[in-house]
Amino acid sequence: MAEITLRNIVKQYGDGYPAVNDVSLDIADGEFMILVGPSGCGKSTLLRMIVGLEDITSGDLLIGGQRVNDKAPRDRNLAMVFQNYALYPHLSVFENIAFPLRLRGKEPEDEIQRKVRAAAETLELTEHLDRKPANLSGGQRQRVAMGRAIVRNADAFLFDEPLSNLDAKLRGQMRTEILRLQRRLGTTTVYVTHDQTEAMTLGDRVAVLRKGVLQQVASPRELYEQPVNMFVAGFIGSPPMNFVPALVQDGELVLPFVRFPMSDGLRAAVAERSLVMVGLRPERFEDAALLDAAALQGGVRFRTRVDVIEWLGNEQYAYLPYDVPAGTDRQLQELARELDSERMRNQLVVALDPQSRIGADSDAELWFDPRRMHVFDPASGDNLTLSLAGAGAGVG
Repeated sequence: MAEITLRNIVKQYGDGYPAVNDVSLDIADGEFMILVGPSGCGKSTLLRMIVGLEDITSGDLLIGGQRVNDKAPRDRNLAMVFQNYALYPHLSVFENIAFPLRLRGKEPEDEIQRKVRAAAETLELTEHLDRKPANLSGGQRQRVAMGRAIVRNADAFLFDEPLSNLDAKLRGQMRTEILRLQRRLGTTTVYVTHDQTEAMTLGDRVAVLRKGVLQQVASPRELYEQPVNMFVAGFIGSPPMNFVPALVQDGELVLPFVRFPMSDGLRAAVAERSLVMVGLRPERFEDAALLDAAALQGGVRFRTRVDVIEWLGNEQYAYLPYDVPAGTDRQLQELARELDSERMRNQLVVALDPQSRIGADSDAELWFDPRRMHVFDPASGDNLTLSLAGAGAGVG
């Protein structure tokens, strides 16, 4: 095992486009680090530079404290698990797992037997050792690929979207298996995914990338509760955070559907701005009819029109249209394009208690706690409320 250190890593192609732009990251010995972001953000390129499949344009890559920029992949002692499994169809499960050991040509046969069978037992593949990959399920094939990584006794495991070819149920099962395996072995792991559910459930820390630039590195909880900007806030969480334009007027925050006084801290955070973006996660809303008088204190109530309800049994989502403040629509659409977002829909998505009787095409009274919201600068996308207690805004 070893720590992995990236210092000002840049990957620039012939056309001058920086696929990875000045990324610095410290991955601790034994840590499970997730690289996450939308397609084309540079996460797979970064992983391939770590393993040695892509050249580094500039910067330093250290593994175990040693600079490895010029080392061949086979000399870095890293094991990579690919999205498409990369198994040899003509070889048995046993021979697929044993392949890296035979390739080195240094292992005696009894040691190869021992290591392969130990890996197969760990991954519950013992009864499949004589089978060919074509006769295995997708999950079993991925476990074979993981077994091939385990037997190498590598300093680190690198996973490149290993679950994207599996169905939803199998992805959930494999997430658990990968996490248990990493905890058992304690091997440094770097895992690339575009699935924020995988990122939130697997990683000790998560590195969020956008257009080759590192946006934030933090624990899943910190990313969720204290995103540094609108991109991170909108990428982490499902359904994603609602972004609502709000005017700052006379010490109050004026949303399209309600206005309320700002706390002293929020007034200082928004400074001289007249327009901000308020971030409210769907699960921060409550059906006011289900709350008692004490619970309603300190929050904000508002009446709204419900357009559509999605009832899923253990949860339900309400979609609430609203009108944006006059004269701000163009600025908001420019912000949406800058964030690589789909056109900003003028609606709230609200996660309601399944016991709520709010219906589609009806009026409803909802409640939220302003201390749980975020306020962003619409020009830079920066989170203005990080410095406030609990990363919330608070009511004055």
